[in-house]
Amino acid sequence: MRLGRIYTENCLSTMQRMDDDFLDMTITSPPYDDLRDYNGYHFPVEEIAESLFRKTKTGGVVIWVVGDRTVNGNETLTSFRHALTFQDIGFRVHDTMIYVKNNPIPSDCGRRYRQAFEYMFCFSKGQPKTFDPITEPTKSAGQQITAFRITGKGRGNVPDEDIGRKIKSERKVTNIFGYNVGTSSSKDKIAFRHPAIFPELLVADQIRSWTKPGDIVYDCFMGSGTTAKIAHQLDRQWLGSEVSEEYVAIAYERLRPYIPQLDLAAAG
Repeated sequence: MRLGRIYTENCLSTMQRMDDDFLDMTITSPPYDDLRDYNGYHFPVEEIAESLFRKTKTGGVVIWVVGDRTVNGNETLTSFRHALTFQDIGFRVHDTMIYVKNNPIPSDCGRRYRQAFEYMFCFSKGQPKTFDPITEPTKSAGQQITAFRITGKGRGNVPDEDIGRKIKSERKVTNIFGYNVGTSSSKDKIAFRHPAIFPELLVADQIRSWTKPGDIVYDCFMGSGTTAKIAHQLDRQWLGSEVSEEYVAIAYERLRPYIPQLDLAAAG
């Protein structure tokens, strides 16, 4: 199994050649609903989940970005079905995050609000071994905690040992992430030959959160190569699978300026 390569094949074939407990992280956005037949490739979510469970190290994670279509006025709930499938296989549903599109494509939604988000599930094989959370400044940093706080049951007493303690300067961000999509999500014009690319910042935030430098990051639907690019820039090892020869060619052309030593002859 060679790292730093995109395999032109379905991901089940790639994973079949991996050792078990090989991957630290998978991050991907799978085809779903009316995209289930993707360039002639049928998408068997159960088999993919089972393979990912075997190939993921204990403590490793799968970041699975998926949304739902509306068909005849009815949302498919594909996202929930995927989450339950991964849970049934043995993964924990460690975190259900929301990926909000800051600039969604204008559309006529009929009698519903504009669709502007997808689910971003973190499936973990046991307790995640790495978590380096993104933080933000705390507005009340440095102020002292008083005798009351807002709790799940309303206003309540603070434990005596916390009274007078200074509020920390930073806190973890929430699990709702907003990103620009489309041409403002990457400077690589060639990437937009693919119909649906990952925002680069989304991939960077998730890789930083759940892995360490040197860890192995996999994308089983590599598309235009965003995961490969960001993993390389963050000093992670990477590999990917992509059934479309057209998209593999786009990804390698996109990656060439960032990874000059990339073995293009090994493509596929």
